[in-house]
Amino acid sequence: MSGRWTLLPILLWLPLAVSAGDNTYLKELIEQSRQQDLAHRAEWINLLHYKPYPYWPGSRSLADDPDFFNAPDGKTDAAAELEATLAGFFSTQQETDKTQNPQCRFIARYHWLKQQLHFDPARLAEQPCKRFYDWRTSLDPYGITLIFPAAYLNNPASMYGHTLLRIDAKDQDERTRLLAYSISYAAGTDETSGLIFAARGLFGGYPGVFAITPYYLKVREYSDIENRDVWEYQLTLTPAEIDRLVMHTWELGPTRFDYYFFDENCAYHLLSLLEVARPGLQLTDQFRWWAIPSDTVRAVTEEPGLLKRVVYRPASATLMQQRLKHMNATQHGLARGLGKQQILPADEQIQNLPAQDQARVLELGYEYTAYESATGRGKQANAIDHMRNILLARSRLAVPPQNPEVPVPSVRPDEGHKTSRIGMGAGSRDGRRFEEINLRPTYHDLLDDDAGYTRGAQIQFFNLRWRHYQGDDGLRLEEFRPLDIASLSPRNDFFKPVSWKVNVGWARKHFSRDEEPLVFRLNLGSGLAYSLSSMFDGSAVYYGFLEAALDVGKRFEDDYALGAGPSVGLLANVSDRWKMNLHARSLRYGLGDDHHARELVLEQRYALTRQSALGLQLYRKQEFRNYWNGGDINLNFYF
Repeated sequence: MSGRWTLLPILLWLPLAVSAGDNTYLKELIEQSRQQDLAHRAEWINLLHYKPYPYWPGSRSLADDPDFFNAPDGKTDAAAELEATLAGFFSTQQETDKTQNPQCRFIARYHWLKQQLHFDPARLAEQPCKRFYDWRTSLDPYGITLIFPAAYLNNPASMYGHTLLRIDAKDQDERTRLLAYSISYAAGTDETSGLIFAARGLFGGYPGVFAITPYYLKVREYSDIENRDVWEYQLTLTPAEIDRLVMHTWELGPTRFDYYFFDENCAYHLLSLLEVARPGLQLTDQFRWWAIPSDTVRAVTEEPGLLKRVVYRPASATLMQQRLKHMNATQHGLARGLGKQQILPADEQIQNLPAQDQARVLELGYEYTAYESATGRGKQANAIDHMRNILLARSRLAVPPQNPEVPVPSVRPDEGHKTSRIGMGAGSRDGRRFEEINLRPTYHDLLDDDAGYTRGAQIQFFNLRWRHYQGDDGLRLEEFRPLDIASLSPRNDFFKPVSWKVNVGWARKHFSRDEEPLVFRLNLGSGLAYSLSSMFDGSAVYYGFLEAALDVGKRFEDDYALGAGPSVGLLANVSDRWKMNLHARSLRYGLGDDHHARELVLEQRYALTRQSALGLQLYRKQEFRNYWNGGDINLNFYF
């Protein structure tokens, strides 16, 4: 339908009857809107969340809730929705606890159309909208801050970070900032499996909704429970822009959007709120196919005049790790015993320490008790009394707080390497020379520069690798991995995470020199990782997994091979720019096609610049009874 609606269908959608005089004024407003072409203005398109179809001409709203529209085809016809919305504004429906007048339900639309069409209050009375203004008063919006909690692989919804907006009140400062409210968008699910979440999220399998919650709850969730450092990007929005953002958040209410893991996710939809606030912004247009949270933060910081300042808020685990650096092994053990509620603050071993060391032990013991309680690992019933006793003991010491200074990372998440990567290289395998091209749409692997990223975390999607062997015609697909995730989380006396890995896709299987078909492969692993004090500049982690692998293909006996075995490795920063990963694996395929697969691999990567790196790989491998050596060198560019 074109949007040139007659008045009769519009009146049929009104909740209450419209008088003849109002009909005349409605016709005038519709005609003015057509003359000004308001339906195709950026402000209106943003309010409806209209975006072009990715595969065919035309546009549609990303909102998937029919209550978000006034016209039957408002999802695809912006002009029809504008005219039906104007008609709705003539409703005299009274506001109650459960219902709103259309002027209040779509308050951002109302105020923009009022500004453009200069509503005559004598002919279109303005409704009071008490519920909205009471809510706005409670928020007291004065500023907007974009919040980025760093990536956390053990939460499937946060594998590559998360973003939300904080509404800052006028009189808040750094000490009272936790009392602010936050706007977030997330999938409505309790799913704990990262693989299932990613798979269903690829196809919009979860409803996504906006929510407003106290900011301190989000900080507690991210930094206290999930051990995620938080970055706060304060924005330069004006009072009028903040009002538009707040009004639009209200009219979004419980509107359902289908949640898509890669594009229509938390990061993407929060950018759309900023576009409503400041219509000249074109942030979402940069993310046609996928929206990685760190990339959307980068887009905000690169927008001229939008960023005011950046604040770093370390996680509880980061603070505790910093405290441990200033304490010896004996103090570590006492603080851990306090946190585990195995000893009391009055324990003689603590009392015999110098006052300053007592303070360090008590403060760390208190934080560790709170962490154990928040994560459900501690004795919940006794935690509050135990923490109070620790505080009482600390208050008796006449020494200042022993709060360590946590250095702010030199590189912010928005300043790290870009998340897409393309590489070109050459090498030799079993005496056969080859050239290679690799493409990774997103996001980060263990050998990429960690600056701005979570160390020991790998998450990659849709890796592709092609090779051309000397003497062959054309390129051949060597490997395709839609999903490749690994988490190397070092353990210590205080924190005991489990490391894990999962990758799935297609790879070449070496049945013989002349027979290397693509087979489907699913590889899973669970294990442990530990930090290593070594000669390496920076950090080193040694790790071990127990892995399982399933290969499927027509070449196998019974069309499959299922195996298991151990793997070990050492991931190290040789210098600020040079990383290496030495790893070995031995799998015994005992079900299906019986055989062994073993490998010893040395991978290295040297960062030439933030957006380029040189890689070198050497390996010896076995599959079935075939052994071969190989190596390659490649140049990678991040974009």
